[in-house]
Amino acid sequence: MTEDQISFLNQLAIRAGEDILKVYCEPFEVLSKTDGSPVTKADAAAEKIILAGLAERFAGIPVIAEEAAEAGALPAVSSRYFLVDPLDGTKEFLKKNGEFTVNIALIEDGKPVFGVVSAPALGEIYWGGLMETASGTRTAAFTGRIENGAVADAREITVRTPPPEGLSVLASRSHMSAETADLIGRVMVAEQLSIGSSLKLCWVAAGRADLYPRLAPTMQWDIAAGDAVLRAAGGVLIHAASGEDFVYRVPENASKDDLRNPYFIAASGRQLLQDLAPAA
Repeated sequence: MTEDQISFLNQLAIRAGEDILKVYCEPFEVLSKTDGSPVTKADAAAEKIILAGLAERFAGIPVIAEEAAEAGALPAVSSRYFLVDPLDGTKEFLKKNGEFTVNIALIEDGKPVFGVVSAPALGEIYWGGLMETASGTRTAAFTGRIENGAVADAREITVRTPPPEGLSVLASRSHMSAETADLIGRVMVAEQLSIGSSLKLCWVAAGRADLYPRLAPTMQWDIAAGDAVLRAAGGVLIHAASGEDFVYRVPENASKDDLRNPYFIAASGRQLLQDLAPAA
């Protein structure tokens, strides 16, 4: 990604977030998808902005977006495509706690090579991946504030070395499971934090937490952008069952169900994952 392309994608996520906030601040109707999960007009409004922007700037790269996929519109993709979740954390949106995000990720050969995650109600934005700069190509992750429709106070972020007193472990506010609680019980925990949406991945990337196990259902578009930020910051995301690095795949003639994720674990480093193996 060039600096100009990164700026465009960050601005696109901010613009989508602005339309979300227009709905957020007013009374709105809540509908149900076929799987029973909630959806509002904010999802559609944000997705419309993002799809139009990607079509304008990245013509020729297919886009898999949550609401379009829900309607049965899944384009054929090859090794390079965008994954978009226009409003991750709808339950947090409905609770009015601000912990929802806009997510845009570019996938190449099964890996998230760039992602942007904006949290419009919190005024936060995160981005990271492979970047072409004036000084050369490198992988890096950043965070900043959203102020007056633009990014302010940008700074580079990296994962942290877990402190000796114990880990800061993230658990989903809306999707905590017994399996997740069991896994967390295998490590020394100093604090357990709850926050919604893909912010959990960004918090690990920014050194605000060490571990995020997700042993509950998710979709590829839920995590791809945050995964890109996490990897660019030095973290890892693996399959919980196999321990292998997470790979994004879309089979030929895919349906929405083909984009469901296996359970995964996100961490600040691979060494940390050794402690999570079940006792013999």
